[in-house]
Amino acid sequence: MKTLRLVLWIAVALVAALLGWLTLEAMRTKDEVAGGPFGVPFTLVAQDGKPITEKAFTGKPTVLFFGFTHCPEVCPTTLFEMNGWLTKVDPDGSKLQAYFVTVDPERDTPELIGQYVSNVSKRITGISGPADKVLEMVKGFRVYYRKVPLDEKKPDGDYTMDHTASVFLLDSTGRFVGTIAYGENPDTAEQKLANLIKR
Repeated sequence: MKTLRLVLWIAVALVAALLGWLTLEAMRTKDEVAGGPFGVPFTLVAQDGKPITEKAFTGKPTVLFFGFTHCPEVCPTTLFEMNGWLTKVDPDGSKLQAYFVTVDPERDTPELIGQYVSNVSKRITGISGPADKVLEMVKGFRVYYRKVPLDEKKPDGDYTMDHTASVFLLDSTGRFVGTIAYGENPDTAEQKLANLIKR
């Protein structure tokens, strides 16, 4: 009986130690996110064919969306809404910058993403590049994406992409501030951008 009690106490102590360690790790991760630029370093290609790095997300507050050009509804709707918010909150474009990063680099070349974004907005810059580098960046920014075949019997055929539909907001140092959800009230979205400018 004493042995069983001792084993139970040891087990409780180990669980407590594990929970303590997990709590410290969670706090450390949160501090890292809050204390430095969001995401990971990257070198990709802007829609004009020039290299672009994570430094582009500094200097001004940044509005950042991840999507793809074959997207049937979420991406064109979000880009259209982003353009409207930017025009209303920052008419001359001096206070905010905006980017659209592809989650489908196999199809979205810098030229294609440039044409796609330019059809909706002159205020948003498209970003693509080599598939492995793009997806490494997307993962580093904690964005969900998944290729979904249109025909389950043809997994290598045509496909669409599931992906995070929120717009990310970064301050002028590249730190994560918050998000605008897909379908969020326009007044709320505009207020979030106005608040972002003040940071």
